Amino acid sequence: MSTLAQGTEAASGYRAARTLPLRVELVRQLKRRRTLVMGGILAALPFVLAVAFAIGGDPGGRNDRVTLMDTATASGANFAAVNLFVSAGFLLVIPVALFCGDTVASEASWSSLRYLLAAPVPRARLLWSKLVVGLGLSLAAMVLLPVVALAVGTAAYGWGPLRIPTGGALDAGTAVQRLVVVVAYVFVSQLVTAGLAFWLSTRTDAPLGAVGGAVGLTIVGNVLDAVTALGHWRDFLPAHWQFAWADAVQPRLEWSGMIQGAAVSVTYALVLFALAFRGFARKDVVS
Repeated sequence: MSTLAQGTEAASGYRAARTLPLRVELVRQLKRRRTLVMGGILAALPFVLAVAFAIGGDPGGRNDRVTLMDTATASGANFAAVNLFVSAGFLLVIPVALFCGDTVASEASWSSLRYLLAAPVPRARLLWSKLVVGLGLSLAAMVLLPVVALAVGTAAYGWGPLRIPTGGALDAGTAVQRLVVVVAYVFVSQLVTAGLAFWLSTRTDAPLGAVGGAVGLTIVGNVLDAVTALGHWRDFLPAHWQFAWADAVQPRLEWSGMIQGAAVSVTYALVLFALAFRGFARKDVVS
């Protein structure tokens, strides 16, 4: 048998789509310490806030203007909404940047990336598996926080309607549905952070650089959004729409702000994901 025939026979069972299965990558990432630590921090936040309210007393009635924070102890749904409010601006950025920014760069820092590619795992398949798992873990982190908060809040303050600061209330069933909308929007709005982190992860061998760079650029976006002199130019900043989910916890659900924010975030994310795949396909992997 010729060498060519032997090579053809050896490669006959090879399927690029079967390399680096999502299940294998997911198990690898779930076993990492940073995943467990991040999950523990998010799960602990509702307990910390509940203890803070128990020590400090009722958060309401301290000024004439009622805010969402003032209604935190009104019900379990209000407590879950407050947890999302205090964490959406920064805390939930960290797991997204961590799970999407550490995934490729960490392999390079361990000098295992080239061995994965020599398996052989196609570069596009490797990035796809890592991106899907990174986004999946990011979504899981965003679901974990309100679920734990809803359970803690219900145990501490009871199961009841979501009291709206501007007046009125949503019944418990509707409130849960609205919280699902909020979580979905927060996840979509963070796709731009995921894109930044993932693109940087394919450009550097330092995981901290990819994660820190994504968090830093997100903070820069928040700072720019605070510059009112930019006027309507702020509409093109993802940070400008990060709290558009507040329209979901109103008596009448308003979609316009969330649609605009989602469109901006998805547009940036798709460009960054494309740059990551394009750049990694041409990258000289030596680590």
